[in-house]
This record gives sequence, structure tokens and C-alpha cells, in this order.
Amino acid sequence: MEISREEKSGISIFRMIGDININSAPNLKISFDAMAKPEGIKIILNLKNVDYVDSSGLATMVEILKSLRKCNGKLKLTNLSAKVRGLFEITKLTQLFDISDEEDEAVNSFERFEDS
Repeated sequence: MEISREEKSGISIFRMIGDININSAPNLKISFDAMAKPEGIKIILNLKNVDYVDSSGLATMVEILKSLRKCNGKLKLTNLSAKVRGLFEITKLTQLFDISDEEDEAVNSFERFEDS
């Protein structure tokens, strides 16, 4: 799995290419752990180029979410394929994660939240 990171409007956007599974999930966790996490940090995980997520990948994303909540951070997921979205629905993780269809929609929702 490849991971790239971009800052956009004060939001860290992680874009992944490849599967998030038992072999690659640790790399996602390492990338996340390596960054500074100031109070109120905002992160988007763009899963546009992720076709498969296994239980290790789901557990890693839940771990990241929990870690962010400790510093009042926010996490949004975006661009989930039908297959990956189905996995989140079956596991009821759609109730835990904020999921947007498009990256710009997720960025804008952070900005709307700040404006209100």
C-alpha cells in the first residue's frame, strides 16, 4: 500500500493506494503515529484507490479514530468503493465514522463546522 499526505485548508489528507490488510495496516498506523497531533487536528482518509479492507485495516482505522478523539481531533473517511462501504455498513462502522462521498465534500464539511 502507498500512502501520500497533503495539507489542504488546515486538514491532513491521507490518500491510500492498495489494500488495507494485515500486511499494510501497520504502515498506516506508523504514518499516523509519526505526525504531530495538535489539539483539534482534522484528518481525512481518502480511500478512493482502496479496493479491499480486512479486519486488521478496520481495527487500525478505529484505533486512529480513538487516538484523535483523545486530542479533540476529527477524522473523516471519503471516496469509499461500494465494496468497502458495504463492509463498513455490515460492521455498523458507519455509525462510528463520518463518511463523505467526495474529498471536497469532507473538506467543506470541516469548514462549515468551524463557521457555525
